[in-house]
Amino acid sequence: MKQHLSQRPLRVAIIGAGPAGVYAADILTKAERDFEVSIDLFDQHPAPFGLIRYGVAPDHPRIKGIINALHKVLDRGDIRFIGDVTYGRDLTLSDIRDLYDAVIFATGANDDADLDIPGIDLEGSFGASRVVSWYDGHPDVPRDWPLDAKEIAVIGNGNVALDVARVLSKHADDLLVTEIPDNVHAGLKKSPVTDVHIFGRRGPAQVKFTPLELRELSHSRDVDVVLYPEDFDFDEASDEAIRTNNQVKTMVNTLTNWVVEQEEEEQTAPRRLHLHFLQAPVEILGEDGKVVGIRMERQELDGTGNVRGTGEMIDYPVQAVYRAVGYFGTEIPEVAFDEKRGVIRNEGGRVLDADGAVVPGVYTTGWIKRGPVGLIGHTKGDALETIGNLLEDHENLTPASNPSEDAVVDLLRERGVEFTTWEGWLALDAHERKLGEEWTAAGKGERERIKVVPREEMVKIAREGQSLK
Repeated sequence: MKQHLSQRPLRVAIIGAGPAGVYAADILTKAERDFEVSIDLFDQHPAPFGLIRYGVAPDHPRIKGIINALHKVLDRGDIRFIGDVTYGRDLTLSDIRDLYDAVIFATGANDDADLDIPGIDLEGSFGASRVVSWYDGHPDVPRDWPLDAKEIAVIGNGNVALDVARVLSKHADDLLVTEIPDNVHAGLKKSPVTDVHIFGRRGPAQVKFTPLELRELSHSRDVDVVLYPEDFDFDEASDEAIRTNNQVKTMVNTLTNWVVEQEEEEQTAPRRLHLHFLQAPVEILGEDGKVVGIRMERQELDGTGNVRGTGEMIDYPVQAVYRAVGYFGTEIPEVAFDEKRGVIRNEGGRVLDADGAVVPGVYTTGWIKRGPVGLIGHTKGDALETIGNLLEDHENLTPASNPSEDAVVDLLRERGVEFTTWEGWLALDAHERKLGEEWTAAGKGERERIKVVPREEMVKIAREGQSLK
């Protein structure tokens, strides 16, 4: 016989322990309510923090600091972390509905958006998310990455494009102060790269990156930032954006100052990072199935901040192309998916079925709810809306048939799933920090941590350090 929700804590499962999932858990624990909650936070990786651990460049110390805030939330002890558990394989929706009164999907957007141009499937053409996962030590990507190109194109004008371009153009030894894994340093060390080109379809006043990412480009040792005066065009909408938006004004001023400085100072660095504006990709050029160049079409502003093609084509010799034109959500088993937008079908975080009806007790938040737009902090607004609707629905939720906190642990053990816990993460965290301390003590330079990459090693370290095995 099911126990009524008023007689026990509300049991909630959150799938995804990145910023969106942690924010949702934190908001739910702090929300005004007249009942208790019990939250289990699941992740397919042995470690928590999702995008912050596996989607942010290793030389972003300020953004990485978000981990400290997320760590404090999970370290309070009122949210249980269960890692190395894959939804759809280790636990089904039916399992979760039996064990929990509600579930929130916070699985993010991990795939690359498509770019439908000829040559996109050539050898040497990549989605940016794959190389980001590689240099961030994601446990599910190959340890090696093909870095044999001297000239590289990065398509996109957002923060991911700048991150990829900066990491690929940077001297590998300059990343040793970060948590960069050893295999990534070794790969970058062998890279013969001399030129990385970043291409943006619109003008300098329409870029999607932020001042912080832009300034970081100029901090790379022995890397010249190269700009082209002919790319600096501004229409009425551009002028209005510069007048009314301090961020746009800051970035345009920075870029135009760099153009002036470039004309006054000789650029002699062995590596160059080129910023191109008003150019749209038309075709990736290939020979023998491999990338040998990229064809761009010159664009012009139309007065509204948008652009139109001019018909003028420009070919650049490159041997690798990375598309950083946005992320796209991955379809989740047993949950209706909007294939056009790459999100779970939902209304205010309430998940909908294929016919548009609300699925009771099933919710979503973060990028898989609204699409991969905005900065990490914007996921708090998503979580507030979703949690607000969950609390509003509380009285009408169907109680779980087996809501015991031990039930999910017993089920995972029965299925042979070697899950990790928060205690295990603390052990892995300490191990990575110890690796950094040993590096520093050996006089090789100062490092806070060195990231462990292989999944089996992460799980082994975590499980040896946790009492719940």
